[in-house]
Amino acid sequence: MVSAPTRPDARDVVAAVVDPEMPMLTLDDLGVIRRVDIDSDAVTVTITPTYSGCPAIEEMRHDLASSLTQAGYGPVQVRTVFSPPWSTDWISDDGRRKLAEAGIAPPGRVGPTATGPIPLTLTVPSSDVRCPHCGAPATEEFSHFGPTACTALRRCPSCREPFEHMKEI
Repeated sequence: MVSAPTRPDARDVVAAVVDPEMPMLTLDDLGVIRRVDIDSDAVTVTITPTYSGCPAIEEMRHDLASSLTQAGYGPVQVRTVFSPPWSTDWISDDGRRKLAEAGIAPPGRVGPTATGPIPLTLTVPSSDVRCPHCGAPATEEFSHFGPTACTALRRCPSCREPFEHMKEI
């Protein structure tokens, strides 16, 4: 008797889908995956994109649905939610390591957001960003916008290498 092949766990399939803009990260590393719900063979994946106008959202939906369908699941629905809004704090430690290994300085931690009135602070936030190439503690920003909306371009005065920095959100 031949047994039917087993399919991989839906959560594992979703966790392996690569981000279309930063292919060194999975969507799970990036913290975009909110939930994976399974009802018989039907799967609903809930995601929160990095920002509401994310140009890669359709590609993310397609890649998630395609990966689950190829793994034997169906029908597949990908839902998008914007509340709470995505934060760079949702990037996993593994994701932060992968960014640094790819030469992109990972964002600092923002911490929990306050509810209610937002306190006004007049101090400039720290701009200390460690160089992902040589580890120098202070670098300089030369463009607030990089190849994607969530990155800035920086240069290291020590090793003189340019690099991207994922901005804190």
